[in-house]
Amino acid sequence: MALSVPKAPGVSQMLKEGARMYTGLEEAVYRNIDACKEFAQTMRSAYGPNGMNKMIINHIDKQFVTSDAGTIMRELDVEHPAARLMVMASEMQDAEVGDGTNFVVIFAGALLEKAEELLRLGITTSEIADGYEKALAKALEVLPKLVCHDIRDCRNVENVKKCLKASIMSKQYGQEDFLTDLVAKACVAILPDNATFNVDNIRVCKIVGCGLTKSEVVHGMVFKRFVEGDVTYAENAKVAIFSCPLDIIQTETKGTVLIKTADELLNFSAGEENLLEAQIKAIADAGVKVVVAGGKVGDMALHYLNKYGLVAVRLNSKFDIRRLSRAVNATVLPRITTPTQEELGHCDKVCIEELGDTTIVAFRNEGKNSRISTIVIRGATDNYLDDIERAIDDGVNNFKALSADGRYLPGAGATEIELATQISSFADTLPGLEQYAVRRFATALEVLPKALADNSGLNGTEVVNLLYLAHREASGKNVGVNIEAEKPETMDVTEGADDEKPKIYDLYQCKYWSLKYAVEAAVTILKVEQIIRAKRAGGPTAPQAAGSDDEN
Repeated sequence: MALSVPKAPGVSQMLKEGARMYTGLEEAVYRNIDACKEFAQTMRSAYGPNGMNKMIINHIDKQFVTSDAGTIMRELDVEHPAARLMVMASEMQDAEVGDGTNFVVIFAGALLEKAEELLRLGITTSEIADGYEKALAKALEVLPKLVCHDIRDCRNVENVKKCLKASIMSKQYGQEDFLTDLVAKACVAILPDNATFNVDNIRVCKIVGCGLTKSEVVHGMVFKRFVEGDVTYAENAKVAIFSCPLDIIQTETKGTVLIKTADELLNFSAGEENLLEAQIKAIADAGVKVVVAGGKVGDMALHYLNKYGLVAVRLNSKFDIRRLSRAVNATVLPRITTPTQEELGHCDKVCIEELGDTTIVAFRNEGKNSRISTIVIRGATDNYLDDIERAIDDGVNNFKALSADGRYLPGAGATEIELATQISSFADTLPGLEQYAVRRFATALEVLPKALADNSGLNGTEVVNLLYLAHREASGKNVGVNIEAEKPETMDVTEGADDEKPKIYDLYQCKYWSLKYAVEAAVTILKVEQIIRAKRAGGPTAPQAAGSDDEN
């Protein structure tokens, strides 16, 4: 009989055998900070216009080549619980604004790195957390005073382009002028008068071949498929949309028909055909020129569609059917019936086009009736097209945010250095130990302009010193990093001609929420005193080493 060894008293005796618990500074807090520092360092080299791409091969062997932090974190299966908190904060930033995900991770990692220095000096985690929260409150108080640009008219394409350029430049440096023009035109064309802007109304169609400069904006929708019948063109057309297949109607229940003679068989078949022809003729008589089906189009139905000169398009996705109904202002019908005039949509032109060796069906609405725009992008490889789509997505999300709040801050690290300058002065007025954490908060803000400079091949420390020197002057609050210079150099990001030194603006809402989510994530991680990891069936029983968490 085996000897029963009692468990040690405490939490461990309440958990399954094999469960692990880490507690205290050395085991829990420093372990979490080390993992988060490593993760932030991985993301830091992808920050800014000159950020390096990462090549990620996910669990199904799909390859991604991108510098977009949201995509990188989505495809990395991060297991460390503290690093997961940073990822979740970044996901919240993506849901709130749609941009600035890398800022959250880098700044949260910098805050934790500075907190580790304070912990080794003997300051407690609660004092550091209180100091960070005071510094955040001060930063959010200063932030509105740094606004340098405000968009009042969201329908002015030129004004919109100036503000979207920095966001798109951070993903596609060198192509920002062309892409910004596409995004601005597509967004302004469908901006509703009295409703909020819906990012789902901007679609992207990726077609391999040719070059990026052959991309275009289509007011309407584009599908990579061919029409079902022989009719391929319709102009000023009424559109009927069905979510069901276009075929001979099947009964809802099984039935048996007893046929005794050949004449009965012929009459039965003719009855089905006549019924289908009557349905399609009634649709054509209602003025319909284009029929869209959510299922297969039968051979007999196709014959009658060709006979009455109707364009037939089949869409397999119910989401595409919903979007198309929005685009042409039609009602989706669940069964084959004659649509009323209120249920029909309208499209200026439905046609077949060829882009390279790809055939597309285009639903074009050139007037003000267009509710959806499609950006057709061209490129050499699928990975390149995916990266262009991410840049467009960031630009569209920025437009949504500016349509709600048009305030902009100076970019290129100018806002961060100005905040650091003012928060350092604020720390001198505090009497308690929180002042050390507040001062470290200001130092952590330097990491972002330094990362911009380092990724551009400049000396980051020297650039930060030049920025501080400029920001000490009353007129220097808009001075940021000049990433195009060959040596450490600064510039006023709100001045200069667009063809030489473009104006660089950061969205106010993006910076506001980035600061909040980064500080909340860092404070949450600092307040973790114990890590209790229960044993999982067939899984690891302890956290992995900090250096390998960001590679999972």
